[in-house]
Amino acid sequence: MIRVLIADDQHLVRGALAALLNLEEDIQVVAQCADGDEVAAALDERPADIALLDVQMPRQDGLRTAAELRASHPGVKVLILTTFDRPGYFRQAFEAGAHGFLVKDSPPAELVAAIRGVFCGDKVVDPQRAMLSVEVSSNPLTGREREILSLAASGSPVSQIASAVHLSVGTVRNHLSNAIGKTSTANRIEAARYAREMGWI
Repeated sequence: MIRVLIADDQHLVRGALAALLNLEEDIQVVAQCADGDEVAAALDERPADIALLDVQMPRQDGLRTAAELRASHPGVKVLILTTFDRPGYFRQAFEAGAHGFLVKDSPPAELVAAIRGVFCGDKVVDPQRAMLSVEVSSNPLTGREREILSLAASGSPVSQIASAVHLSVGTVRNHLSNAIGKTSTANRIEAARYAREMGWI
């Protein structure tokens, strides 16, 4: 029996996935979580073979959760399932230790096959998405711009970011302005979101 944990902040999606997977004779959904920060504790209580993680969740996203599970629960294999088919997410998922990546509009049979494949030790990679990830333009942001943009993503004030990176407020504003220009966005929040989707931060 393949034991599966599902983490998705949308209750209907979680329920539908659980109902779908529980129809399979060799798959059992043992736990459901509404956010990534609940996953480790749930696995301690109800061990699973595979964690099926959504990318975007309010408190802790699936990519960060995957990276944490690699350290805290190395025996659990991660399959990322997302609505957002972004090249950056694909790349970050495998860098975080995921074993597979699917979008939510994949046919149910493809999801079931992916779970079985990951359970058997396969990497589930859609060739088209893998090629798209390779073709994405290289990161134009400097190391300092990446660092500052990552901090800006949470909406932290410029003064707080400046204190964290030990730079003046004016210098931080300059770095943010450069990052906004390089991402062709309107503000630092949009720049951070775009950079994350591209896998630059």
